[in-house]
Amino acid sequence: MIVKVLIIVACGSLAFAQYAAPRAYVSEPKYAPIPYSFQYNVNDPQTYDVHSQSESSDGNGNVKGSYSLLEADGSTRVVEYTADDHSGFNAVVKKIEGGYKAPYSGPAPVYKPIYA
Repeated sequence: MIVKVLIIVACGSLAFAQYAAPRAYVSEPKYAPIPYSFQYNVNDPQTYDVHSQSESSDGNGNVKGSYSLLEADGSTRVVEYTADDHSGFNAVVKKIEGGYKAPYSGPAPVYKPIYA
């Protein structure tokens, strides 16, 4: 019985010790900036999911990109953005009217309250 109590106390002490003992600070390693570029497009006629994005960076904190998506009203929203350490994040939003519309599926359902 005493052995079980000692084992439980020892386990509890070890568990508490990991939070009570101060730890040395280890800084994150510094990596050289790496330029990158990516782009993708989605056009799913079954779900009417139409969107795209492209972005690139010179590796020095300067980022340029854009994305677009098909809105429910058939217009396309286009966002062009830049980001850097000096001026932060800046975006220009454009709306292109017309374009692709989902087929008409009939009138919207009318819901009546259960309790009147």
